[in-house]
Amino acid sequence: MEYAIRAEGLVRRFGATTALAGVDLAVPTGTVFGLLGPNGAGKTTAVRVLTTLLRADEGHATVGGFDVRRDAHQVRQIIGLTGQYASVDETLTGSENLLLIGRLLGMGRADAKARARQLLADFHLSDAGERPAKTYSGGMRRRLDLAASLVGRPQVLFLDEPTTGLDPRSRTELWDIVRDLVGSGVTVLLTTQYLEEADQLASEIAVVDHGRVIAQGTPEQLKSKTGGQTLAIRPVDPADVPRVVAVAGAAAGSTAEVVQQTVSVPVNDPGVLPTVVRQLDEAGVPVAELSLRGASLDEVFLSLTGHPAEQATPTDLEGAPA
Repeated sequence: MEYAIRAEGLVRRFGATTALAGVDLAVPTGTVFGLLGPNGAGKTTAVRVLTTLLRADEGHATVGGFDVRRDAHQVRQIIGLTGQYASVDETLTGSENLLLIGRLLGMGRADAKARARQLLADFHLSDAGERPAKTYSGGMRRRLDLAASLVGRPQVLFLDEPTTGLDPRSRTELWDIVRDLVGSGVTVLLTTQYLEEADQLASEIAVVDHGRVIAQGTPEQLKSKTGGQTLAIRPVDPADVPRVVAVAGAAAGSTAEVVQQTVSVPVNDPGVLPTVVRQLDEAGVPVAELSLRGASLDEVFLSLTGHPAEQATPTDLEGAPA
């Protein structure tokens, strides 16, 4: 099958608020597809529609070739879902959580136990398998939650902001697990507001804002949309930052921004670089770092939406009732 997930014109309203305003998606089989956007953009609503937890008001979608409305039962048999927050029972052990899910899926007791042991080993949780989940760290709970979504060996896995609240090490470990899953043939739809996460994992990204897909392509294709490059300068003396802002902004003809004493300004003409270097030298401003680089996903998102990806939109629809 060429596409594991297809959606055309998905619309979902909550009262007077439109959470999805005509979303189209085509997710190739055996890939990670990223839905990138801020809180309230409609990412979770899209996942709920595709996983049969919500019905779209308009539009059509299939998962694994099954219609999410007409063939909801078949869709549920081939998917796994990990939400933004761990859904495991904290009073049960890790092993008991996985065993319970296996039994609910119709597995025999022996098969469910074997599957639980295998997943605990795969997710490096064997030593903690007989401990209550409430004793797990945040990273361990997320790994257990992901393991729970894989008990039924899904063909398509939906990960809705799976690394929210995790420390960098736990996040990296979860990224490695996702890569291994895709290597085994699983299709992953990943929603995230972390630009680095989308860049690291997704072979294709759809940027979502206010319930619409406003751009789509590979990370490199999206980066190329902004055109030009970014000049970044960090002066040796933080007191020189205002002077650097003035020089760089005037030379590039753009507004410079300052983040942690580093001045960044979009540049369309590479010839700006030697001009800025010469003017800073003439002004007696020593520079600790200077680079000219291509656009980042942060800059792509900012240019497309007018606000950073981590900035929530005024109405947070992600928590809207199902």
